[in-house]
Amino acid sequence: MHFMGNTLLWIPKRLVELGLLNVAAQLPQAFVDYCENDYRARIQDAANKIQESGVRVVMLTGPSSSGKTTTAHKIAQALCDRGMKSAVISLDNFFKDVCDYPKLPSGEPDYESVDALDIGAINHALKELAETGKTLIPDFDFQRETRRMGTLPVEVDDGVAVIEGIHALNPRLTQLLPHSSVYRIYAGLREEYSLGGQRILPTRDVRLARRLVRDWKFRGHSPEKTFAMWQGVCDGEDRNIKVFKNEADLLLDTSFSYEPGCLAQAVREMNESMPAENIWKESMEHLWRRFSLCTPISKEWMPADSMLREFLG
Repeated sequence: MHFMGNTLLWIPKRLVELGLLNVAAQLPQAFVDYCENDYRARIQDAANKIQESGVRVVMLTGPSSSGKTTTAHKIAQALCDRGMKSAVISLDNFFKDVCDYPKLPSGEPDYESVDALDIGAINHALKELAETGKTLIPDFDFQRETRRMGTLPVEVDDGVAVIEGIHALNPRLTQLLPHSSVYRIYAGLREEYSLGGQRILPTRDVRLARRLVRDWKFRGHSPEKTFAMWQGVCDGEDRNIKVFKNEADLLLDTSFSYEPGCLAQAVREMNESMPAENIWKESMEHLWRRFSLCTPISKEWMPADSMLREFLG
């Protein structure tokens, strides 16, 4: 990301040849260590910029499976390591009761709408954090999709609160604060993969693979369920997240060059487990054919605190 006058210019995504990654995968530990150290450096750079800005409120967003939640916690920890008190607040805590959500044309609740959040409560909490470093936030029950009685205290004193969620860059959430009192981060993958110069794994497909693996292995969701909802997720990103991308002060890259090799084995397992007659079999086959071009890398090479553990376990 570069500045020219008052204009924010975004650096294009990197297109990396899979052949290069497959050569690097022959020395998996060195390859993994290099990528992990690069990500840690990006986290430290973000923490430096936040500290230099002097703000108390950081708003961090990113599309589905961009790693924004874990990245928010990594930034908060980096700030704490500098002696700054820091906490992460999920915007999910500010959901209204499900009966009060906007409705889709089908009559179903619109979970992706910013108006499913209590914007007034968010405005109040952020104003208190910016002015006093303390606030109370709602306690949301995700199983019942309603608020619990009582509130949760958040105290950062003269430190930093990192607010993460898909709507974090929506200006309605920070409308009571001076623009300069908030630091805004967009977390997203900036690396795509090619074969013979032709892009075969765009960032959206890497994120799909992340979500397929996480939901299948750790959330009990079938690949069919994830495929069925994915287009709606992407449409929601275009409406609610990417339109505010230019509000960001920092674009934080959450790519790992060794990741396609780690995802390859799990994508193969899902493809093999899906019956041929399944309506999503062709989509799964198409995804697997592209990941099959990657030299597998065991997740055992990954450090225990890797951001990718959010998806690969």
